Amino acid sequence: MYDTTLIAVAHGTRSATGRRELQELAAAVARRRPGLDVRLCYVDVQEPRVAAVVAATPRAVVVPLLLSCGYHVRVDIAEAVAGTGVPVTAPLGPDPALLASLIRNLPPADAVVLAAAGSSDPLWRADVAGVAAQLPGRARVGYVSGAGPRVPDVVAQLRAEGARRVAVAAYLLADGLFYRSLHEAGADSVTPPLCHDGAVADLVLGRFDSALLTTVGSRL
Repeated sequence: MYDTTLIAVAHGTRSATGRRELQELAAAVARRRPGLDVRLCYVDVQEPRVAAVVAATPRAVVVPLLLSCGYHVRVDIAEAVAGTGVPVTAPLGPDPALLASLIRNLPPADAVVLAAAGSSDPLWRADVAGVAAQLPGRARVGYVSGAGPRVPDVVAQLRAEGARRVAVAAYLLADGLFYRSLHEAGADSVTPPLCHDGAVADLVLGRFDSALLTTVGSRL
């Protein structure tokens, strides 16, 4: 048995499918590490919220199930753990495991659009641009909300430039309004939500283990 709980913090979604996918991801993490207490919570939309779970679980490590170190990590989660001593790992992305998952699921295409949730956070946008730069075919970034080029507009531009088959690489963890909108963006294919890949559960545990090693090392 482990004496440290893994608190997995997702964004939250109103999608029944997305909620189930996040629960299945947490369950997959727990199956890989028998005896580890894995608790799923959220920063928005759903309950329980991260602050409530952290307050009830003082011996824990928080692993953000988020794809970049944006507002939710730097503000929402940071405020939830302030003064508790509970460490917070890096978010899941960007990470080579996520990039490899996107590439594995991309079908042959003339052009690729990396589709991500929108954000005005410059660090978040830089992370997304960095992922796009590593995808095949000089992928372009499209957003499903906020400022910046929208996914349908990027797809249309690529068509105008002569691309016959356009693939969308979905840089989204689970199903929801954002993910479903990608199927109406005019592309020929859309990769599945990242949580479908077993490598993501391994990535969650990798973040947890690194935090434990850092915590133990700081006590020596």
